[in-house]
Amino acid sequence: MAFDSIYQIAGSAMNAQTVRLNTVASNLANVDSAAGAAKDVYQARKPVFAAVYENNELSRGVGMGGAHVQVMDVVTAGREAKTRHEPDHPLADRAGNVYYPDISEIEEMTDMMSATRSFETGVEVLNRIKSMQQGLLKLGEA
Repeated sequence: MAFDSIYQIAGSAMNAQTVRLNTVASNLANVDSAAGAAKDVYQARKPVFAAVYENNELSRGVGMGGAHVQVMDVVTAGREAKTRHEPDHPLADRAGNVYYPDISEIEEMTDMMSATRSFETGVEVLNRIKSMQQGLLKLGEA
């Protein structure tokens, strides 16, 4: 596998984790966003990823085909709104109910930690490749 393929794979993985971190940040920022109707409530967002396999003629027989991560879409979680009885709230409906998104802060924080670790792994791969390339250049000096 060529170095440029490794850069592409690691870069696509880091890009995917960046999208994942952005959706987590958006979800956490809107945990307490109130709405006057259930249909107007913020919906948690989740990214959808796909592995794109590269099977070109040069790599097929050698088993060196690579893959990269592609962000296919960012979809809403589709959860029902949580209803709270808060008659003094400015957004309360006639029954005194206010609607909030059903977002679990624990799930979001766990997802954030996982995405951060995955991003760090991509950075480590890039650092190792850089080190390998520098070692190859030093071989040429001798």
